[in-house]
Amino acid sequence: MAHDLNGKRVAILASDGFEQSELQEPKRLLESWGATVTVVAPGDAGEIRGWKEKDWGDSVTVDQPLSGASADNYDALVLPGGVINPDTLRTQAPALAFITAFASAGKPVAAICHGPWLLVETGLAKGRKVTSWPSLKSDLSNAGGQWTDQEVVVDNGVITSRKPDDIPAFSEAVAKALAA
Repeated sequence: MAHDLNGKRVAILASDGFEQSELQEPKRLLESWGATVTVVAPGDAGEIRGWKEKDWGDSVTVDQPLSGASADNYDALVLPGGVINPDTLRTQAPALAFITAFASAGKPVAAICHGPWLLVETGLAKGRKVTSWPSLKSDLSNAGGQWTDQEVVVDNGVITSRKPDDIPAFSEAVAKALAA
């Protein structure tokens, strides 16, 4: 399905250890539909390095340091997985505040694979139907989420998916939320 996302701005919040496909492919798809996508990361590094399957992958350019980023400048937020990336971000108050600002403003927050760990830390899982990589089921349930094994789940502004195979449906759900 083609989308017209011209004028829409999406932030992707990530750190070293993001799952390469879960950052690069949604970015590529959203840009192909006309959105402007900005990679936001903590620290001063000019790039962050991905994780590809069982080893370090490619680096991507950081477009905006987290310290200068504001949810006011974007229409949606994407949180890629990888084990290292969300585990790092969930211990950083500025990252959690950035995520919470999107939800508080009623803007879509989309998390895939291990990315929903950040929904646990921000309280966004509570009371919502969510999905994730299967190993997060207990974490999300204990945080008050209703975990389900589905390709993509959309609940009150929060979009979740399970794994790289779900990226097309995940990206489609982000696009639909942006177009709404």
